[in-house]
Amino acid sequence: MSKCFIEEIEEGLHLTYTIKKLLNSAQSKFQQVEVAETGPFGRCLIIDGLMQSSDIDEHVYHECLVHPSLLAHPNPKTVFIGGGGEGGTARECLRHKGVEKVVMVDIDGDVVNFCKANLPQNTAAFADPRLELIIDDAKARIEGYPPASFDVIIMDLDDPIEGGPCYWLYTKDFYETCKTKLTPGGILVTQCSAAGVKSHSLVWSPVNNTMKQVFKKVHPYSQAVYSFCDEWGWSMGSDDEATLERLSEAEIDKRIGERLSGDLKFLDGCSYQGLFCLSKQHRKTLAEETRVLSVENPAFLSTGTSNKGLGHVANALPSQ
Repeated sequence: MSKCFIEEIEEGLHLTYTIKKLLNSAQSKFQQVEVAETGPFGRCLIIDGLMQSSDIDEHVYHECLVHPSLLAHPNPKTVFIGGGGEGGTARECLRHKGVEKVVMVDIDGDVVNFCKANLPQNTAAFADPRLELIIDDAKARIEGYPPASFDVIIMDLDDPIEGGPCYWLYTKDFYETCKTKLTPGGILVTQCSAAGVKSHSLVWSPVNNTMKQVFKKVHPYSQAVYSFCDEWGWSMGSDDEATLERLSEAEIDKRIGERLSGDLKFLDGCSYQGLFCLSKQHRKTLAEETRVLSVENPAFLSTGTSNKGLGHVANALPSQ
């Protein structure tokens, strides 16, 4: 009998998929981490019973998180990544030939080492001499850097979950701190959780409005990620309004050709345009959003709606 893994997407909605083989499993100080070969998604990274990434579409998430901001910046040389222990965000940053240094700060060294050993697509990124890997709290680390340290700051964090460790990294105070660490014309981009027709008002919309209180120009965007069973959202902001002007299809293709090594699987000039073509309903929610997030007034993604939040394993993963 095939083993199945059941993930709660939301109350009353569960995703069941076949586990062909458990490739590795470990318990860190903070979370349970597994790599498994699945039927529909290929090799998957699963943390605390929830899908983090899969062979079939992890490149969609990571390319959308990284490249719109790095391509918008005229000449990004220094990048800070908060979180990103999987290594995919660093991998995409290091495709940019002009990038001289990427500082990646993740709090869970056990998970980072696990991903190094079990996700071969990121092996070269972890070995790149331009990557400085620090195991620590991202908030504490970025607070310790002097002003104007980074051209681009990328927050690849766990979703804000009630009782979780990351919700204060989605607040106005934190974005104000990050802003001081950006060079003139610098860009902050953060993942903003689920952004589908039902979920987009939970975190994505208030994060966008919160960033608008800090930066002169903010661009929210989204894209479907199949293994997350939803659209996913991001938001990027800068005080240089010209930097964040939407680029043409031809200009994006030109910058990709000039700046990047290797081929992108998902993003090009055409698909870049689609990231920012939001539905009427999404635009209405963004226009009417009034929440400004703080430690005292956070936004949380509901249990089961997050690829990085709470969940459960209904059937135990099979042994190797």
